[in-house]
Amino acid sequence: MKVFFDNCTTPVLAETLDGYLRHRREGALHIRDLPCGRHASDLAWMAYLAGTSDDWLVVTGDRRIQKNKAERAAFRRVGLKGFVLAPGYQTTPINRQASFPIWRWPDIDGLLRSLEPPFLFEIPMHRQAGFRQLPL
Repeated sequence: MKVFFDNCTTPVLAETLDGYLRHRREGALHIRDLPCGRHASDLAWMAYLAGTSDDWLVVTGDRRIQKNKAERAAFRRVGLKGFVLAPGYQTTPINRQASFPIWRWPDIDGLLRSLEPPFLFEIPMHRQAGFRQLPL
């Protein structure tokens, strides 16, 4: 599996998680690392992900994927799995932002193994809080 971080996230999150996931022969990358480029629209990077043979998990700070009709339809059509970072991430120091996905990875991994895509969940800022499924 590969984890994709879009433009609404810092590349530091992708780089940190990538270091953690490598021992599992998995990885993470930021939109800036894709051939479609950092400024690709959501629909463009979704099309790119769909065109690969990889199993993708999308991490974003942008709830528009859930609310924008075209983006929501594309997310479902491509069959993506996704997590939206809770609004508190934006005001959290970068070292804490980077540590949180690793801290919660066992929980995230459990969800990934138990659900069929497409789906979208919010990752809360509290380590004991549960994930909240968002309608697609």
